Amino acid sequence: MSRHGVFLYLAILLICTGCQTAQQDRAHSYPRIKAEIDKVAIIDTHDHLWPFETLPIFSETDKGWGANLAGIWRNSYYAWNSPLASYAPKQPFAEWWAEAHDDFDNSRGMSFYRYMLPAFEDLYGVDFDSITPEQAQSLDNRIFENYKDQRWLYHVVTERANIELMFNDPYWARFKFETYYPFEVLVFNVTTLTNGFNPSEITNPNDSPFAFAKKEGLPTKTLDDYLAVLDRMFVKAKEAGAVCLKTTIAYERSLNFENVSRETAETVYGKVRSELSKEQITAFQDFIMWRLVELSAKHELPFQIHTGDARIQGSNPMLLVDLIQKNSKTKFILFHGGYPWIGETGVIMMRHGSHVWVDSCWLPTISYTMAKRAYQEWIDVMPSNRIMFGADTGSAEGIYGATEFGRRCIADALSEKVDKGDLSFDQAARIGRQILRENALELFPQLRSRLWKHKGPMHPR
Repeated sequence: MSRHGVFLYLAILLICTGCQTAQQDRAHSYPRIKAEIDKVAIIDTHDHLWPFETLPIFSETDKGWGANLAGIWRNSYYAWNSPLASYAPKQPFAEWWAEAHDDFDNSRGMSFYRYMLPAFEDLYGVDFDSITPEQAQSLDNRIFENYKDQRWLYHVVTERANIELMFNDPYWARFKFETYYPFEVLVFNVTTLTNGFNPSEITNPNDSPFAFAKKEGLPTKTLDDYLAVLDRMFVKAKEAGAVCLKTTIAYERSLNFENVSRETAETVYGKVRSELSKEQITAFQDFIMWRLVELSAKHELPFQIHTGDARIQGSNPMLLVDLIQKNSKTKFILFHGGYPWIGETGVIMMRHGSHVWVDSCWLPTISYTMAKRAYQEWIDVMPSNRIMFGADTGSAEGIYGATEFGRRCIADALSEKVDKGDLSFDQAARIGRQILRENALELFPQLRSRLWKHKGPMHPR
């Protein structure tokens, strides 16, 4: 063979070897990307973690006051639309399990069931799909023992789930403006403010702007007074450490908010519900929502809005487009990816991406398949620094399960992009870090001063 032929042969060999290596890399991209994603200390943008002593998983068990397996499942998303035997106070576990163990049979494929499995497997070494009565009893006992000390919750959340900071929506006490956990980031839940046309609408003092006004010595006689109260609430929330707003009004009504005049709202303010029509109440809510969006911009508190899977006849994120378009100084965060309208969420991002972000919290838990598709579609149509993630649950096991489920889903979506050659491994790993951490820190730069993992483990106060 001539010298030229040798060089040509070696060149072809190198090219083929390189192609083969690239194909092998793509074929093994999932475990490599998952390993990279597992290293990320998450900035969890949405959870509902009650103070330890008041966790909803606690009840009067057969072993005393504490947590048990029934409480973990009862307060998971599984119980939203699947059967689960009720647990009576002090009921022996074996008696409850005899009723409950078959309840899961028709839900084995549901993400609302499957997101909990990593918690039982990784934290307790139990395969819940094939759990025996003896294993179930042992699991129940271990859960009870673990929750005797809140160090268990800290261990699972900050070490096993590898969460550095957690946005917490305290819907049980919206206006106390307090945090309990040192890794907790305060969220200002403004849902009840749209119903502030009369004090009788909001009876819980921790949810009432009128109770807040009384405490602050502010009048509430006129609509202008009420708007001043709202402004003061924003100031107080921000002083307490709140970094964003949150509303779940999509569970109550349509997300279509008209730009109602002040004069119309004034005709409603102060009246009781029985004196008003449904249309008048809706108009007042619309007016206040626009004011909240303006205050969001004024106080630089981005607005997390629940979209999708609430009142499904009115929770399509497309209903927010006018509000978004006409309030370009407000930073909107569309929660849950607008499920099932993930494509609609994508097109909103395409047209209004300068001041809109999408948060995939809860989405993998609702549907792993849809979430995987959403991540891939969103990467196709929007910059990768506009997507975030939160666990959106409220027990150690639920938070771990949702977080691990989310990591798997993101790695699955990204690895397919790598396998097809659409992304390099490094690009995919970077996007994973952005979704789980960097995008939240970019949107909320004030959180950088609260990062603590470089200092060592966090312990209860």
